[in-house]
Amino acid sequence: QVEVAESGGGLVQPGGSLRLSCVVSGRTFSSAGMAWFRQALGKEREFVGAIRWSGGNTDTATTDTVKGRFSVSRDKGKNTVYLQMNSLKPEDTGVYYCAARAGRPITSALRTASTYDYWGQGTQVTVSS
Repeated sequence: QVEVAESGGGLVQPGGSLRLSCVVSGRTFSSAGMAWFRQALGKEREFVGAIRWSGGNTDTATTDTVKGRFSVSRDKGKNTVYLQMNSLKPEDTGVYYCAARAGRPITSALRTASTYDYWGQGTQVTVSS
């Protein structure tokens, strides 16, 4: 059984940084896609960033609103994906979810929630002074 677990959320002041971690257990993916989504109170869940790999090829993507501030990376040995968030803004506040799927997703599906089969419970990020 595959389990996805996020950690690293918390309260941070505007301009600060946080690093979220997402650990996948129960299975090791030789090729896969993993993504971060977030949901603010009263709003729909939105794509934040993703990483996909197959063999020796890895690439990442982030949504325009976080480009240059957030980055996605992976530690293969730890089966962990990270979301590094810098220069945080109040509008970054929300519950951040990690999602995973076996098999490298195609580019057009990378930012779509239904692409992913496994989801974590979410971690709260609050950006406030």
